[in-house]
Amino acid sequence: MHDQDVTMVLTDSEVLLGFSRLSIAMIITNPQLDDNPIIYVNDAFERTTGYSRSAVIGRNCRFLQGDKTDKRDVDQIRSAVSEGRDVSVDILNYRADGTQFHNRLIIAPIHNEHGEVIYFLGIQKELQPGDRASENQIEHTHLDMIRSRVEQDLALVLGGLQKLRSTDSVNLTREAEALPRRLECLQLVYEEMKLSDRRVNDGFIDLGSLLSRVANAISFHDGRVGIRFNQFIEPISVNLEAATRIALTMSEVVSNAFRHAFEGMQQGYIELRVTQLAAGGLRIMVSDDGVGLPARVEFPSDKTLGGQLVAELLDGLDATINVARGAAGTVAMIDVPVGFTDQ
Repeated sequence: MHDQDVTMVLTDSEVLLGFSRLSIAMIITNPQLDDNPIIYVNDAFERTTGYSRSAVIGRNCRFLQGDKTDKRDVDQIRSAVSEGRDVSVDILNYRADGTQFHNRLIIAPIHNEHGEVIYFLGIQKELQPGDRASENQIEHTHLDMIRSRVEQDLALVLGGLQKLRSTDSVNLTREAEALPRRLECLQLVYEEMKLSDRRVNDGFIDLGSLLSRVANAISFHDGRVGIRFNQFIEPISVNLEAATRIALTMSEVVSNAFRHAFEGMQQGYIELRVTQLAAGGLRIMVSDDGVGLPARVEFPSDKTLGGQLVAELLDGLDATINVARGAAGTVAMIDVPVGFTDQ
């Protein structure tokens, strides 16, 4: 197959596989803050640049530039950011130890529902000396298609953040803490795309494997001594759009249980159960034996960004959520109808 043929038949599944296998660095900046600082970087950014998250959060990306960085490339980036448009450029950058590397950079604006730029997404791929021109053309196509997919998902996750006022310090802190988890969830969705899985070409991925990884990541970050966590997940294949929404929804519900179900308690139990329904579709149940929801508190709440995100995710799936208060603890049951799963 010729190189131009390869670029014409790339599927979303192959693109997202590339996101994982090419070790693509991703950053997010906030142009609404002074000097458009970084608010998120992924693991690949740390590996590529040598900079830790703590060293770059709150800084403008220009620290990657150095004496031999072409000013024309810098001006091109500055102009695109100022005008709120996409830009793609190959630029010479510097690692934390001072060594140089050539970086293929794509920057894309993330818009809110009013068309206003609320964040910028940066996708970076280190170029190797032996890269051929034909491979570069394919890689450009990969990066651009990855940008489109990631931009769509990020708009869903980040859209509500800009609604918070700077004076709302409690909610701002809460949402800032939740952001890395939500972005990690998206990356796990992308990493679940495997060429070795024949279902990639059908546009379906293994939801069971994905949800298990997401749940384990939450348990690792939010778990504490005395809290047991078990999961029972049937093998279910769903399309990519559904996988993204289901994984984000489950992430919100499970994380909420870890963070709030056992306040003042030394021990507790959380169970995640995902099963196929006889009539089609699937059911997700998250139960705990904790303190339970207060009498007048609803979940998901339309007063929090997490609750609003869950409501939007469920609406996109045409799914329902029912939350039951027991004598001890809470049970959240989410039903996703037939149409998203592979029957």
